[in-house]
Amino acid sequence: MNPNAHIFIYVHKITPRIKYIFNLVFKDSLGLTFTINNSIEDFKAYEGYKLSYTNQEIESNFHIAAHTLLFESGIKEQTVQMQNHNEYFKYFFKTYHSALPFDLFAAAFYLVSRYEEYLPFIPDAFNRFEAENSLAYQYDFLRIPLINIWIAEFEIELKKKFKNLNITHKKYSYTSTIDIDTAYKYKQKGVMRTIGGYLKAIATLNKHDLINRTSVLLKKEKDPFDSYHYQLEVQKKYELKVIYFYLLGDYGINDKNHPSNNTNFQRLIKHLSDYSKPGIHPSFGSNENTNQLKVEINRLAKITHRDIILSRQHYSMLKFPDTYASLLELGITDDYSMGYANYNGFRASICSPFYWYDLDDELETGLKIHSFCLSETSLRYKDHATLENIGSIAKIIIDEVKKYNGELITIFHNDTMGTANDWKSWEKAYEEIVKLSV
Repeated sequence: MNPNAHIFIYVHKITPRIKYIFNLVFKDSLGLTFTINNSIEDFKAYEGYKLSYTNQEIESNFHIAAHTLLFESGIKEQTVQMQNHNEYFKYFFKTYHSALPFDLFAAAFYLVSRYEEYLPFIPDAFNRFEAENSLAYQYDFLRIPLINIWIAEFEIELKKKFKNLNITHKKYSYTSTIDIDTAYKYKQKGVMRTIGGYLKAIATLNKHDLINRTSVLLKKEKDPFDSYHYQLEVQKKYELKVIYFYLLGDYGINDKNHPSNNTNFQRLIKHLSDYSKPGIHPSFGSNENTNQLKVEINRLAKITHRDIILSRQHYSMLKFPDTYASLLELGITDDYSMGYANYNGFRASICSPFYWYDLDDELETGLKIHSFCLSETSLRYKDHATLENIGSIAKIIIDEVKKYNGELITIFHNDTMGTANDWKSWEKAYEEIVKLSV
């Protein structure tokens, strides 16, 4: 290995934020080794590849002027002025007398840490941070992995300065994730819920529902939400990596899956877990109740006889820092909640997995974040996709992830691939997205 491939970085102050974002940019994104040092004498004496990152005046052949953000602690309102540049497209935290037109590291940290979600905001009806509140939406970069674009441009600058750098990139990967919010529409609901369903259909004069419900319960027709055989066929055909997220919360207005002790529901979970990884889909009711979340994780562990380390929030109920702190406390290592419930795109402006940085405690945690960027519900209801054009709409985002060797995470639901009237024939959309993604 070329010893010059190692980069010596001078900073006037070493902070947890600097360590975190330098790891993300240099090590995780570019495969480079580096040393951070705050000794100006050591920097001057070093004879290999070196660059300086500081807001102080310094003699350096590769100087990046620093914004104050990475040298701060705590959370305060930041002045963000979006600008354009020939190479760097959209950027903020403009700097002067620097090799870069802006502080890439501070800007990337601001986005990936979800700094703006710690600041006061007006929540939606579910107390969530809405896409419309985000910098990415307001400045029209929600559908591009802006941090990956910045890093790609920074790589060009590094190669100009350091001729023999051994830069490596991770390979593109695709994971199909499926949420099971309600395993069956009519089957396995129990006597009281079944009677309630009949009474509701009668009260609303819903003849179609009465006929379908009866046909399914008499085993004359397949349950409309039972699309599992089709899912496994697609998985096998394309050799997919699949994760199922199971809702195992107590029954409530926003949590309407089957009881976790239902033997047929358990049998389904075990069957699907033979071909895929199981993850918990923390219920709406567990969002501010760590004890309830623990119960749900234990339920899935008991059913699958596995340690449960994967999660995605039901209703995308992601609130900083509480949600991630609870997941960490209960042994979750990988979370797939980073995305918006109603918009496709990149909530953290990055298409690569990354570790959550806890701004409250000022430390990098062991919780790995996998961002989803495509869901069939957002494609249909926000992008107004049809079966005829869904591929062309989705391809724009898929190609962005492929271009930057990212990790593509898509979301589908078992009911949208079934025969329910609302989603008639939409199972074809799943395979269409899969074909574009593999």
